[in-house]
Amino acid sequence: MRTWWREISGLVLPAACAGCGRPRTELCGRCGAVPASGVPCRVRPSPAPPGLPEVFAAAPYDGAVRAVLLAHKERGGLSLVRPLGAALAAAVEAASGPVAGRAVPVRPLALVPVPSARRATARRGHDPTRRIALAAAARLRRGGTGALVCSALRQRRAVADQAGLDARRRRANLAGALYVPAGARRLLAGCRVVVVDDVLTTGATLAEAARALGAGTVCARGPGRGRAEPGKAPVGGVRAAVVAASPSAFEINPETNGKDHRCRW
Repeated sequence: MRTWWREISGLVLPAACAGCGRPRTELCGRCGAVPASGVPCRVRPSPAPPGLPEVFAAAPYDGAVRAVLLAHKERGGLSLVRPLGAALAAAVEAASGPVAGRAVPVRPLALVPVPSARRATARRGHDPTRRIALAAAARLRRGGTGALVCSALRQRRAVADQAGLDARRRRANLAGALYVPAGARRLLAGCRVVVVDDVLTTGATLAEAARALGAGTVCARGPGRGRAEPGKAPVGGVRAAVVAASPSAFEINPETNGKDHRCRW
């Protein structure tokens, strides 16, 4: 009912651009092009939480990008998912690229969205990260990349709202909070796994997601045997991609040994 009402109200009530406020359009052409307008960069918060995987972001979390993400996430701007999905797809492509000069293995690409709390999903009427992940996967498939969305992460316990918590408290809040059911772990066997989220701030959520995905073993069918046998972790390890990252995360590139290096478009 909530989704239906949003669609009807969008036809009847005057709209303004989610990015700049321009009247009579939910998203103007200029703001719609911003999230995916640049080259995705490898980002890393400082300090970075232990276990944080390599993270790639499409844009800094400010200006029009921040406004569009909040409009989609908190104000039900569901049609904004297309430009956000395009931005995430670009970040996923960067995250799933070659490692140490080796060719990319021809394996399925699994996008694993960070789960939203049930109460937050109920309040918003949708799961914004999963919606963006689905849009990104569809765009990747249109471009010839075999991509799927696997909602493999589950919340083991309730966590507090992250807003207002510093980096240390966020890590404590999320420690051990996520897990991967055995069935979902089998689906990910042999896949290139990219954890996806809308925004990177302290990195605590992505670090916990990577821990949960990397814990234990996965199972795969033995060749020609029809039986289950222990398998390895997802191909190439777990990486992460986000639509946007805190601007400060763009200031440090790990490959420059901690020297200041701002990504530029």
